[in-house]
Amino acid sequence: MDTVSQPPLILVTGGSRGVGAATARLAAAQGYDVAISYVGNEPAAVAVVADVEAAGRQALAVRADNADPAQVAQLFAAIDRRFGRIDVLVNNAAMLAPQSRLEDLDFARMQRIFAVNSIGPILCAQQAIKRMAHRHGGRGGVVINVSSASARLGSPNEYVDYAASKGAVETFTTGFAKEVAREGIRVNCIRPGHIYTDMHASGGEPGRVDRVKDSIPMGRGGQPEEVARAILWLASAEASFSTGAFLDVTGGK
Repeated sequence: MDTVSQPPLILVTGGSRGVGAATARLAAAQGYDVAISYVGNEPAAVAVVADVEAAGRQALAVRADNADPAQVAQLFAAIDRRFGRIDVLVNNAAMLAPQSRLEDLDFARMQRIFAVNSIGPILCAQQAIKRMAHRHGGRGGVVINVSSASARLGSPNEYVDYAASKGAVETFTTGFAKEVAREGIRVNCIRPGHIYTDMHASGGEPGRVDRVKDSIPMGRGGQPEEVARAILWLASAEASFSTGAFLDVTGGK
């Protein structure tokens, strides 16, 4: 098939659940072919693939740990083989550890959180540049980093390490956006707030959003689809002059 007539390809890391899965499904509805990476939950990844295909689009799920350079390289190689292109990268994959005060955080936890949440997006971006940038013969593209309102708020007594790892993602967004702005690549960042996803269970409090929702100016938690719509707006031509930008999807918090 002529590459001009091919639908765009979006890669959503951590695409088997939560915001990532919602983004994959909405992208398919908007006409994208979809690749997702996942680490552990293969049935959830298979379900996302089935939904994408039911929407009439092609789908690929690849098991890949965001923190492992070799697995990230294999992820992009699999996309090359199947699609031969990538137009949008959504750096969504992230992890959260149980709530803890700073003095009780162990070193292995800190290393793992920064490896997945901070270094992982950089590894994925390196692969994307080689395929998107004009100077590498690419057609341009979009990278969207998923941060968190915690990068602004700090998550004291709960997830200071997670918040700091997302702060790193934000600084990376700013520098990366400026570096590739003339290479046909736009780089932006989404800051979700308290969203109803499975991630809160990883922190030891599945009902966290309901506990804190009264502190949110809009008085409710957000849905993954609300974040997905913001991500896909930034990915679209409607955001053609936006790069290095941060979009809060927090209900005002």
